[in-house]
Amino acid sequence: MRPLDPAIVARLHARVAELGTISEEPGRLTRSFFSAAMTRVHARFAEWAEAAGLSCAVDPADNLRLRWTSSGVTAANENTPRPLLVIGSHLDTVRDAGRYDGPLGVLTGLACVEQLRAWGEAPPFDVEVVGFSDEEGLRFQTAYLGSAYYAGVFPEAWLALRDAAGATLGEVLSSRGTPAAEVLAAQRAPAGLCGYLELHIEQGPQLEADACAVGVVSAIAAQTRARLVFTGKAGHAGTTPMDLRQDALCAAAEVVLAVEARARATPGLRATVGQIAVSPGASNVIPAGATLTLDIRHPEDAALGAAVAALEVETAALADARGIGLRWEFLQKGRAVPMDAGLSGHLRAAALARQGAAPVLVSGAGHDAAVISRVCPVAMLFVRNRDGLSHHPDEYVEPADAELGLAVLADAVVRHAAAFP
Repeated sequence: MRPLDPAIVARLHARVAELGTISEEPGRLTRSFFSAAMTRVHARFAEWAEAAGLSCAVDPADNLRLRWTSSGVTAANENTPRPLLVIGSHLDTVRDAGRYDGPLGVLTGLACVEQLRAWGEAPPFDVEVVGFSDEEGLRFQTAYLGSAYYAGVFPEAWLALRDAAGATLGEVLSSRGTPAAEVLAAQRAPAGLCGYLELHIEQGPQLEADACAVGVVSAIAAQTRARLVFTGKAGHAGTTPMDLRQDALCAAAEVVLAVEARARATPGLRATVGQIAVSPGASNVIPAGATLTLDIRHPEDAALGAAVAALEVETAALADARGIGLRWEFLQKGRAVPMDAGLSGHLRAAALARQGAAPVLVSGAGHDAAVISRVCPVAMLFVRNRDGLSHHPDEYVEPADAELGLAVLADAVVRHAAAFP
């Protein structure tokens, strides 16, 4: 096993720390879709890419694309696209985030190319390192905006989504001079795609329990995101009798507990209400409306579908009992995504050689790999994070664990190159 270049490892750690300071909110790390903070991140990557000999571009959906054209690539003729292996993750964050969720994968992808060049590797494919612009869905409440555009599967309906300031996604995409309709019409997956690799923190405790720094993902769990809208009737808080009220928030509160109960009673199910909005939102007015978000996941498509169907029936009954209207709006439905056997095999072999073990995990969290799987084979490598803590400013990855992740990723690319047809 060849050693890593200490200078490359040092740059990886320094860059993780630097990106952790680039935020759109003072005092905490937040980077949303099409934000000024994301533009600053892209500018730094452009400098690093130039120094590493990679080309740098930002596409109309604000995805960062760093490309290494390998001297080992030969095309059958000038009309044949060059084979392309993609290494990617996301550069956006949740609000008040940690510095590793997403950016570690993009920075490790860049370090991987630097290490391959230092080793003198010339794989028979180009490598593109991609920093997707939106995986978390913070601004428009719909995840994977960046990877959907990259894969050519960005739906037109998303253009009507509005952010908290009232701007539509279409208006945001048009803000750089090209109308959103033209941006959408131009989307297509890159030619020559031969695979996608994503390194990501685990966001869970299994690797710590296994005393392993890295593990290989077998599948990404199925996921549904929905918005539940409750409609009641406003009234005076001091004069309306309790038995004559149509309190939308009380109905929503019962639904929150019903969601929790369903998840506790269903093995493998994860269900979360993460946001609640109340209107009119006055202390002395009975809530006329309430809106909550629901995130529900399971490793199996059928089990997830059954849980969602059961909750639709149960929540309708709870709302009806209070005279409250309830509307479900499905924002996202993602099927379970199995990883590619060949690419995952390269990761497992590399992990076994470097670590002596190669744990296999199901990802309960969604990842850009789920979208990219629609256009090419995908595989994922998880890196241990302390206490499994993620989506939190105390998120932390030990430097030695990040280094091992880089080594396994680089080794896997070398193995993929050796097995390439």
